This record gives sequence, C-alpha cells and structure tokens, in this order.
Amino acid sequence: MQTDIDPRSLIGRKALDRNGTKIGTVDEVYLDDATGVPEWAAVRTGLFSRDAFVPLEPSSLENNTLRIPFEKSLIKDAPDFGVGRHLSPEQELQLYRHYGLHAAPPAAPDRNFGTLAGEDS
Repeated sequence: MQTDIDPRSLIGRKALDRNGTKIGTVDEVYLDDATGVPEWAAVRTGLFSRDAFVPLEPSSLENNTLRIPFEKSLIKDAPDFGVGRHLSPEQELQLYRHYGLHAAPPAAPDRNFGTLAGEDS
C-alpha cells in the first residue's frame, strides 16, 4: 500500500475483498512498532460488528476504498484479537500465517538499550 497515506484517513472507509464484495468499514489502523508504517487495519464486519484484521500490504486504496486482495471468507475467519490493544509479535505472526504472507524477521535486540550516554560499558 502507499506509504504516504495518512493512516487516520483510512478510518471510516469502505473495505472490499478481491472480488469487490463489501467486507465492512475500516475501524482502526495499526502501525509497525519499528518503522511507524501502517501495517494492519481492523475492519468492522457484519451484523454483529466483529473486527477482522487485514494486512495493508498488499492492499491498495482505490477510489477512496480499501481493496484487500483476499476472499471475504478468509478475511472473516481471521484470528480475532479484539481492537484497541497493541498486537503482540505472536499475534502478528498468526495473522501473517492466516493470510499466507511472509513475516519480516524480528529486528535483533539493541544490546546497548538502557545504557546512559557517557557511561562506559
């Protein structure tokens, strides 16, 4: 997906599957912890207002609509982690597997994290 799009502008937009079938409305956007790039969207689906997580890459924004290149049934069967909370790395991995996508390997831990400036190691 275009990285220059303000993630807040996605909220409230219609979401369609690969066939143009309406899935629901974008409820929330989740950013990658390391890069700050929009990575997942929670789409409010159906009569009972369940949120389904969808990957923003390889989705696209077309005519003010989020087009998700997966079948509606796969999207509706995505793991449900609830919205409004941080996605853990394990939850993200479950989502990547669900959609058959390859997850980027986690970044190596910063061995100097927590040391004070000017402090000798």
